[in-house]
Amino acid sequence: MIPAIVFPGQGSQKPGMARDFHTRYPAARAVFAEASEAAGLDMAALCFDEDPRLDQTEFTQPALLTAEIAMLRALEQEHGLTPSYFGGHSLGEYTALCAAGVIPLAVAVRLVRTRGALMQQAVPVGAGTMAAVIADGIAERDLSAVLAGLEVDVGNRNSPNQLVLSGAAADVERACARCGELLAGVEHQVVPLNVSAPFHSRLMRGIEPAFRAELEAVAPKFSLARAPQVTSNLTGGFHRAEPAALIDALTRQISGAVDWISNMRALAGAASQIYEVGPNRPLRGFFKTIGRDVTAILTVKAVEKGLPA
Repeated sequence: MIPAIVFPGQGSQKPGMARDFHTRYPAARAVFAEASEAAGLDMAALCFDEDPRLDQTEFTQPALLTAEIAMLRALEQEHGLTPSYFGGHSLGEYTALCAAGVIPLAVAVRLVRTRGALMQQAVPVGAGTMAAVIADGIAERDLSAVLAGLEVDVGNRNSPNQLVLSGAAADVERACARCGELLAGVEHQVVPLNVSAPFHSRLMRGIEPAFRAELEAVAPKFSLARAPQVTSNLTGGFHRAEPAALIDALTRQISGAVDWISNMRALAGAASQIYEVGPNRPLRGFFKTIGRDVTAILTVKAVEKGLPA
């Protein structure tokens, strides 16, 4: 068996995430302790309690990364799971790089907290938004007329049947109306997303120089041997084991589209078994659209039923 692990990104967080792993496994508790020290936050309280900061991007990102790594370390140390490939959606790409050993946990937690803070500062709350467009084959549609003249980009290519538009709030509303016209007579949905900023759009570009500087400062701590086993949201393929290439891909991912369709195809071509590890399972449905089954691991109870061989 050649296993791959995939990690969902922002939006999958929820109060209580990974609490059962923390209770059951010393390996998970060790992750929470290390992440708490690195971030200067009580990560267990942030993840387990009804803390309003959990939906604030600066705190969501380190909390979700911590919870997912805690779950994975328990699976590795207590249940013998040995992933060969890694992928993650948006923020989940950082979890994947941490899981592969490319970015140390303490560095990753601090990086994504900074990333979240910068992303929130980039655009005033309410000025930008995102919306999912769902229709058969939407990823192959020409949306140039939909986006013409608008501060809107395709932020996520989630599956052949789902794209996410991201940009200025009023322009996203106009783009959604145009999508309705384009898809008239075709079964479709346009779903506004509950997000605090227009992630993966041109409106994020202004923070990229500051984040690149953060990446360059910690790059000497990266271990790049397994980078080619981790997919890049930006390129769609696997990362290269070159510091400059990794820094560039992570920097440009902030305003660039998440090419999850290509990530899924790369992972499906490399791995015989794919697991989704996190507090929710949005990626499993995306993989189904390309004909691959994914085992979602959300709870200790799911693990104790036994991992598929």
